[in-house]
Amino acid sequence: MSLEQLPSLRDSLAAAGLMAKKSFGQHFLLDLNVTRKIVRLADLAPGETVIEVGPGPGGLTRALLEAGLRVVAVEKDARFLPILGELAAASDGRLTVVEADALALDPAALPASAPIVANLPYNVATPLLVGWLTGPLRTRSMTLMFQKEVAERIAAAPGSKDYGRLSVLVQAVCEARAVMDLPARAFTPPPKVASAVVRLDPRPARPPDAVLAALQKVTAAAFGQRRKMLRSSLAALGGEALCARTGLDPTLRAEAVTVAQYLALARTLT
Repeated sequence: MSLEQLPSLRDSLAAAGLMAKKSFGQHFLLDLNVTRKIVRLADLAPGETVIEVGPGPGGLTRALLEAGLRVVAVEKDARFLPILGELAAASDGRLTVVEADALALDPAALPASAPIVANLPYNVATPLLVGWLTGPLRTRSMTLMFQKEVAERIAAAPGSKDYGRLSVLVQAVCEARAVMDLPARAFTPPPKVASAVVRLDPRPARPPDAVLAALQKVTAAAFGQRRKMLRSSLAALGGEALCARTGLDPTLRAEAVTVAQYLALARTLT
């Protein structure tokens, strides 16, 4: 059976009696017109290998396979393995399913440098992203779906209400831009919030691991007390002296400090 001959996603779910699990943060994206657009935004070439996390019943997976890509799909929920197995059988060996919790999966088990395209489970999306950015995984690009408020934080500029620790950690490693909005009604079941797709492209010069570790400490302290000046919020890390060694005004508050300035603080701290 070919991909075109497979039953619709809704029919496959109905036949298997499967529903989304709230505890897993699952919301299925079943509209192939939408998933095909996400694949186009990922800007991948036929034959490339791509990593997908949380495929569920395989809505995005189908679109990736249709585009001629090879897919390594990481799925925690064993209920979907039979449906994904049907996809694998219909895709001429281009789909490999890894049954695992992506949060606990050793990055060495994934294809080196492969791009990631995923409709991430909302309840683990942020820790997954931070782990990918600060850990050993190296990827050519990431095209990821988040709750819209998380997407806005990822791409936020200094001085805006959405600018925070996540903005700094992401933008220190990648260029980030929101590329697509999706209303709640695009999903089954509809979540209580809108969603957005973010494209992340690694910067040519990645900060050293020691600097990224220090950056996590600095941003946790600064945004943990974002109403205070840096000399107070960073007191445990050196406060005014740390700012002086970095050449940074200690009276600034967290939201006024640029990504480059946070990286400078992290380098000073190391």
